[in-house]
Amino acid sequence: METPNIYKQLGQRIVYLRKQKKMSSLDLALEAEINKNYLSDLENGRRNPSLKILRKIAIALQISLSDLFEGIRDYSLLEDRLKISSIKL
Repeated sequence: METPNIYKQLGQRIVYLRKQKKMSSLDLALEAEINKNYLSDLENGRRNPSLKILRKIAIALQISLSDLFEGIRDYSLLEDRLKISSIKL
Protein backbone atom coordinates (compact mmCIF):
# COMPACT_ATOMS: atom_id res chain seq x y z
CA MET A 1 0.00 0.00 0.00
CA GLU A 2 1.38 3.38 -1.01
CA THR A 3 1.82 5.98 1.72
CA PRO A 4 -0.09 9.19 1.01
CA ASN A 5 2.10 12.12 0.05
CA ILE A 6 2.13 15.22 2.16
CA TYR A 7 -0.34 17.08 -0.09
CA LYS A 8 -2.85 14.23 0.04
CA GLN A 9 -2.53 14.08 3.83
CA LEU A 10 -3.02 17.85 4.09
CA GLY A 11 -6.12 17.65 1.91
CA GLN A 12 -7.55 14.85 4.03
CA ARG A 13 -6.82 16.87 7.16
CA ILE A 14 -8.62 19.93 5.78
CA VAL A 15 -11.66 17.82 4.87
CA TYR A 16 -11.68 16.28 8.35
CA LEU A 17 -11.44 19.65 10.10
CA ARG A 18 -14.04 21.21 7.80
CA LYS A 19 -16.49 18.43 8.54
CA GLN A 20 -15.79 18.72 12.27
CA LYS A 21 -16.88 22.36 11.99
CA LYS A 22 -19.94 21.24 9.98
CA MET A 23 -18.87 23.38 7.04
CA SER A 24 -19.40 22.63 3.38
CA SER A 25 -16.53 23.14 0.98
CA LEU A 26 -18.35 26.23 -0.30
CA ASP A 27 -18.66 27.57 3.27
CA LEU A 28 -14.93 27.14 3.84
CA ALA A 29 -13.99 28.60 0.47
CA LEU A 30 -16.12 31.68 1.10
CA GLU A 31 -14.89 32.10 4.68
CA ALA A 32 -11.24 31.70 3.63
CA GLU A 33 -11.77 33.89 0.55
CA ILE A 34 -10.36 31.30 -1.83
CA ASN A 35 -11.78 29.78 -4.99
CA LYS A 36 -14.00 26.73 -4.41
CA ASN A 37 -12.29 24.81 -7.24
CA TYR A 38 -8.89 25.58 -5.72
CA LEU A 39 -10.12 24.27 -2.35
CA SER A 40 -11.40 21.12 -4.05
CA ASP A 41 -8.01 20.56 -5.68
CA LEU A 42 -6.32 21.19 -2.34
CA GLU A 43 -8.58 18.75 -0.50
CA ASN A 44 -7.80 16.12 -3.13
CA GLY A 45 -4.04 16.58 -2.82
CA ARG A 46 -3.61 18.18 -6.24
CA ARG A 47 -2.22 21.52 -5.03
CA ASN A 48 0.87 22.81 -3.29
CA PRO A 49 -0.64 25.68 -1.27
CA SER A 50 1.24 28.74 -0.14
CA LEU A 51 1.57 29.65 3.51
CA LYS A 52 -0.82 32.54 2.85
CA ILE A 53 -3.54 30.13 1.66
CA LEU A 54 -2.94 27.77 4.58
CA ARG A 55 -3.20 30.68 7.00
CA LYS A 56 -6.51 31.75 5.44
CA ILE A 57 -7.86 28.21 5.82
CA ALA A 58 -6.69 27.95 9.43
CA ILE A 59 -8.32 31.28 10.29
CA ALA A 60 -11.55 30.24 8.55
CA LEU A 61 -11.53 26.99 10.55
CA GLN A 62 -10.65 28.92 13.72
CA ILE A 63 -7.57 26.82 14.40
CA SER A 64 -3.82 27.40 14.53
CA LEU A 65 -1.49 26.52 11.69
CA SER A 66 0.07 23.84 13.88
CA ASP A 67 -3.39 22.29 14.39
CA LEU A 68 -3.84 22.24 10.62
CA PHE A 69 -0.71 20.09 10.28
CA GLU A 70 -1.39 17.78 13.22
CA GLY A 71 -0.74 14.16 12.31
CA ILE A 72 0.74 14.90 8.89
CA ARG A 73 3.98 13.02 8.20
CA ASP A 74 6.42 13.61 5.38
CA TYR A 75 7.22 10.02 4.45
CA SER A 76 9.40 11.12 1.57
CA LEU A 77 12.04 12.27 4.07
CA LEU A 78 12.10 8.82 5.66
CA GLU A 79 12.26 7.15 2.25
CA ASP A 80 15.16 9.41 1.22
CA ARG A 81 17.04 8.59 4.44
CA LEU A 82 16.52 4.88 3.86
CA LYS A 83 17.84 5.17 0.30
CA ILE A 84 20.92 7.05 1.48
CA SER A 85 21.64 4.58 4.28
CA SER A 86 21.40 1.63 1.86
CA ILE A 87 24.08 3.06 -0.46
CA LYS A 88 27.33 1.18 -0.04
CA LEU A 89 30.38 3.37 0.15
